[in-house]
Amino acid sequence: MKRSLKSLPGRITALVVLLIVPAIACGGGDDARKVLFIGGIPDQDVSILESRFSSLAEYLSDATGLDVRYVPSVNYAAVVTGFRNNDIQMAWYGGLTGVQARLAVPDARALAQRPRDAEFHSVFISRKSLGITSLDQLKGRSFTFGSESSTSGYLMPLHFLTEAGIDPDRDFSSFSFSGSHDTTWKLVEAGTVDAGALNAAVWEMRKADGRVDLDKVEVFWKTPAYFDYHWLARGDLDAEYGSGTIERLRDALFGLNAANGGRQAEIMLAFQDERFVPSTNENYDAIENVARQLGIIEQ
Repeated sequence: MKRSLKSLPGRITALVVLLIVPAIACGGGDDARKVLFIGGIPDQDVSILESRFSSLAEYLSDATGLDVRYVPSVNYAAVVTGFRNNDIQMAWYGGLTGVQARLAVPDARALAQRPRDAEFHSVFISRKSLGITSLDQLKGRSFTFGSESSTSGYLMPLHFLTEAGIDPDRDFSSFSFSGSHDTTWKLVEAGTVDAGALNAAVWEMRKADGRVDLDKVEVFWKTPAYFDYHWLARGDLDAEYGSGTIERLRDALFGLNAANGGRQAEIMLAFQDERFVPSTNENYDAIENVARQLGIIEQ
């Protein structure tokens, strides 16, 4: 069934709560440590995310002396809600969710991104048998975005569709939201929908792993570059966890390098890049502007 985009701005608010336990002290006596929770938007298969973030939490604990633990969440909006409520203190966001989190917690600071996040892309894919070669040929077709809060699976694809003069409400036979990038390509591959848009990095990884049937699904258009994923920390971490906490976390992230091998290489492989580099809130001003223009952010 076709779903109207005009009803979406109000739906960006959290619909469900995080599946977490409250932060508690670990240990006892003088050795007690307050837990610092990290999270990440659920943009891929759950098993992939659990391995990625749990390994990173162990590394951050060792590198900083903090007790860092990963909190899984059920959707994108829940990670923003958890950050606002201080149930999560640092999170891996896409461009749009990072903007939403900073609007909810004004002193939040972008700490790090991958080099690829300065020039990120979405890809438009279709069933190969359809022979689609341009955005204009999507008219009359069924289409799936990713999550309604996804930068690379919804916001930027919608932006470029709009620039091309395509209104999903008017021009698609139907459209839906898959909830994640992995589900998007699986729906197209299965023939459930004709086409979709997703994170280019996820597509490249699944293709390299041999998980995608390239006889059934193909990329027909890649977007221009934009800023996307990044680590965002609450601004009150030094007050809550001790002076220098933000600096220790930032330095630990920058210390990760795939060239060092071992656990560091495994973590960075899971993040699909070699290392993390500095980021700033200002990098995501363009994302905020696009979200306001499309009515996804209104406040």
